[in-house]
Amino acid sequence: MFLTIPTIMTWTRICAIPLIVGVFYAPESFATLPEKNLIATVMFVVFAMTDWLDGYLARKLNQTSSFGAFLDPVADKFLVCACVLVLVHLGRTDVFVALIIIGREIAISALREWMAQIGATKSVAVHMLGKVKTVVQMVAIPFLLYDGTLLGVIDTHAFGIVLIWIAAVLTVWSMVYYLQKALPEIRARSQ
Repeated sequence: MFLTIPTIMTWTRICAIPLIVGVFYAPESFATLPEKNLIATVMFVVFAMTDWLDGYLARKLNQTSSFGAFLDPVADKFLVCACVLVLVHLGRTDVFVALIIIGREIAISALREWMAQIGATKSVAVHMLGKVKTVVQMVAIPFLLYDGTLLGVIDTHAFGIVLIWIAAVLTVWSMVYYLQKALPEIRARSQ
């Protein structure tokens, strides 16, 4: 089940990364900065929505696979990390936030790989806290990409900054949660 409809949708999130990043490197003759912001925001929202849609379709079409289960969170992590790095480059978020988000993803991915090797994957199975963290990130990022006033009322930069810091706190919290769940196995293996 390497090329099912849900898996192809997951691949589109990975393919979207250079497109979203590339928007900001396009010449001014292509678009002004506010236009680039809008293009990148719309692209991010559309591709982020495929995260929900591919899971729904995989279940609905009975096309779930272990490869799809592996690729889906990887695509999410790539998309989030790439966009956070773009936001740091544009000066729209703090490098400390990027280090928290990217560092957590590396640490938890390594932890899950190790737990899989020792046959203890249930200890670090996806938890609601991790899902909430992802949702907050996926809402914060488009607000920061847009970086303007939405509907003449909402200052997306200010709102996005608050959300990205909430996401950073949830990121640390979820990392601590997963480490606590894995701690008995870690202690058992280190003796």
